[in-house]
Amino acid sequence: MGSLSSPAFSVLTDALPANTSLPAFMVSTTRGFLPRMEPVVELPADFAAAESLLNRMPVKTLSGEPGLLAEGKFGDAVLAELPDLTDAVERYKDDLVLQNALYRDYSFMASAYLLEPCHMRFLKGEGYGLARDRLPAVLARPIARSAELCGFKPFMEYAGSYALFNYKLVDPARGLAYDNLRLIRAFEHGLDPSSSEAGFVLTHVAMVSHSGALVEGVVNSLAAVSNNAASAPPSRSAFNAGLQSILGSLLKVNGAMEGMWDVSKPRSYTSFRTFIFGITSQSMFPNGVVYEGLDGQDADKPQSFRGESGANDSMIPLMDNFLGISMPNTPLTAILKDFRSYRPGNHREFLEWVAHESQRSGLRAYALSPDAKDTTDEEVLESRRLWLKIQNQVRDFRWRHWCFAREYILKQTSHPTATGGSPIVTWLPNQLLAVMDDMIEMNNLVNDNGSLGSDCQDIMELVQRQRDTLNKEVAKYCAERGVAR
Repeated sequence: MGSLSSPAFSVLTDALPANTSLPAFMVSTTRGFLPRMEPVVELPADFAAAESLLNRMPVKTLSGEPGLLAEGKFGDAVLAELPDLTDAVERYKDDLVLQNALYRDYSFMASAYLLEPCHMRFLKGEGYGLARDRLPAVLARPIARSAELCGFKPFMEYAGSYALFNYKLVDPARGLAYDNLRLIRAFEHGLDPSSSEAGFVLTHVAMVSHSGALVEGVVNSLAAVSNNAASAPPSRSAFNAGLQSILGSLLKVNGAMEGMWDVSKPRSYTSFRTFIFGITSQSMFPNGVVYEGLDGQDADKPQSFRGESGANDSMIPLMDNFLGISMPNTPLTAILKDFRSYRPGNHREFLEWVAHESQRSGLRAYALSPDAKDTTDEEVLESRRLWLKIQNQVRDFRWRHWCFAREYILKQTSHPTATGGSPIVTWLPNQLLAVMDDMIEMNNLVNDNGSLGSDCQDIMELVQRQRDTLNKEVAKYCAERGVAR
């Protein structure tokens, strides 16, 4: 297996797309945080009944005709047509790539089944009300088993189902170009590539398509400082090259993120958002959800899981761990930590390894310190500039995320929680302010008399302006909604 190794973690340099015995999600320098291969599009014939329901499920089907969710008929169709296919899931237990597709598809059906009543009320202009609180065994047993085999929660997740394992290529030769991407599953109009639902999901795929260079830059930067060969000193030039790779990747990620405004309209988001809410901290599920037909300790026990959320993406948390950005000790940060369990296991392990290696090697101190041997003053200044510019891309990402939340959610709905169960007004600013404060601290420490140059000076002036703007906006929304800050 081609990999970049350390005593505790191996990053794939060959994503091994033909290997079905490995999990679909393993960090690589070629695919980054995307699955190792292009996702499975169609299920085997054993799952014909599930495939039929999935194809007829969306509000608008691929043919353009109304689907089962258009008139609230999906739940009835599940109960009338879907057999318990847990035995079929078990037959494919050694094919972890196919299991990921099964997990994706059963999580789509589970969310549609549970939240269909809320969607129908939304269409009438009413509040969400209560969702269904019992998942029938024909859905509960297969999703529980496929989730167990894949290492996911038995509920829709960002990477494993809704976003990163939910795209296909029109022309394989063209790869991951945005206009070459289509959704495999959708709730509303997403099978139409010009729809806002497609634009919302596929923008995330486009962003993560640039994560291979991000992973490689992180690994190479850590290797340059904490070289595994004890006799080899740190290499400032290799370290800076790694930082440059990280910066280049983040610029592309943020560029892809900016494209959201063109392909997914703010007023359209709430019409498909209903189906990606979770159970935890949501008014639709005051008593959790019972997964029928399960054995053991989960039998007849209400379950609660967070919903699909872009906060479960691994790229910016990777940067937090690499840069050593400290989050405030607040209940909001506790939610951030809880989100960690809603990522593929290999992603979690990689992020934990990066956090450990960054701290163990003194990465931050090395980046900002002039004391390393065989290092010129200009090389140290370049490390500092790159470090601040990487911090700035993390800030830029989180600022864009806040702008999206403001325009797509806060201005469109009064529902107080995001799909993942976090408070809609205060949660994103918790992380954004932490990055801004870290940048201010770093700038005060090393940017003596503007030594980092005019680019960095402009960055810090922007940070101060945005920090003031953010505090005013959060105060405004908290006052309007009666939310304690």
